[in-house]
Amino acid sequence: MKIILTHEVSGLGAAGDVVDVKDGYARNYLVPRGFAIRWTKGGEKDVAQIRRARKIHEIATIEQANEIKAQLEGTKVRLAVRSGDAGRLFGSVTPADIASAIKSAGGPDVDKRRVELGSPIKTLGSHQVSVRLHPEVAAKLGVEVVAA
Repeated sequence: MKIILTHEVSGLGAAGDVVDVKDGYARNYLVPRGFAIRWTKGGEKDVAQIRRARKIHEIATIEQANEIKAQLEGTKVRLAVRSGDAGRLFGSVTPADIASAIKSAGGPDVDKRRVELGSPIKTLGSHQVSVRLHPEVAAKLGVEVVAA
């Protein structure tokens, strides 16, 4: 099935790309979550608009991505969350929580869709998080989750 991506999807493409994927992947995952729309002849007009919006939010060069990477890796991120007695969290830490914690810690503004968690963060302590700034540049960030 041909679709137009409206958001960046790891391993598939960036916003505005027209890609061909399996029908079930498009119907059950990409379209319901708003990551893509079905391709139509009229939808080609949307591609130009999506690409313009992507250029506004996109980090243009590798040098710029490396500068932001240096800022991120120098930022200490602490996240205060509610937890139980054994150190387990009530819920989990989301990429949106991490993006807002980076901003409040004085770091650069990071889109929540660029924060990649290896596995859900459900315990107190230090955790490693990857932030994909550019297709070739990713920053490793230490996040310390503490009890509120």
